[in-house]
Amino acid sequence: MRKTLLRALALATSGLAACVMAACGTGTPAANSSGTQQEGVLRIGTLTDAPPAIYQQDGEFTGYDNELLKVIAAKEGLKTEFVGTEFSSLLSQVNNGQFDVGSSSISSTAARKKTVDFSNGYSTGFTSIITRTGAGSAEVGGYAGKRLGVVQASIQDDFASSKVPGAEVVRFPGYNEGFAALRNGGVDGWVVPKEIGQKYIDQNPDIALEHAFTVETKDTPSAYAVRKGNTALLDKLNHGLAEAIKDGTLEQLYTRFYPNQPLPDELKKGGAGLPVTNS
Repeated sequence: MRKTLLRALALATSGLAACVMAACGTGTPAANSSGTQQEGVLRIGTLTDAPPAIYQQDGEFTGYDNELLKVIAAKEGLKTEFVGTEFSSLLSQVNNGQFDVGSSSISSTAARKKTVDFSNGYSTGFTSIITRTGAGSAEVGGYAGKRLGVVQASIQDDFASSKVPGAEVVRFPGYNEGFAALRNGGVDGWVVPKEIGQKYIDQNPDIALEHAFTVETKDTPSAYAVRKGNTALLDKLNHGLAEAIKDGTLEQLYTRFYPNQPLPDELKKGGAGLPVTNS
């Protein structure tokens, strides 16, 4: 009996040790000294269909946001691993530790700061309502009773829901689905970041489309999302971003992906940057 009890105790003890070593349990994965789940590797949630900011080409994740993040990671001695996801679930996936970073032109709004922390900003932009040529309105009030397509949980979803009186908001999981609805007449307008909308217009010259309404969104710059309280990783992202601004790498990438869109002075070579304060 004594031998049996000792054997059972040894098995239980070894099982507990294995569980500890493997980080068993359902809680949020603990970050290591680099602020990541896996030492030296950033696991990044991003999108596949929002050029020129974030997209997939020839099986590789690219776009301004992701190329800049690769530069930041390299400056901090980190590697990158990109995984495609839907925007509507991205912030919760960052918060629960599934991803170390969210990269998706995420506007750093006060509401989102309740779920995640943000790096300093790396771009500002404009929100557009794209319609068939001549079918839209230059006034936001002209969309009452119109069906407006948005990517679910995006800043454009917030805009269409709260600042376009009388509009019927139709939510989609991604940009491709929203554009398809605009193309086939399922929606009257498509609310998107201006540069992303322009890319779709350029790639589909067979459809007569225009930016019927545009508004600047500079007060909530795009930033990378990290799990709340992950200051180790946040500090690395902000340091690498500051270096990319200082040496002009950010400006070079921006000019490459947005040749016709002005870059804020704060992000030009040697600029002061766009600080983001987390609540």
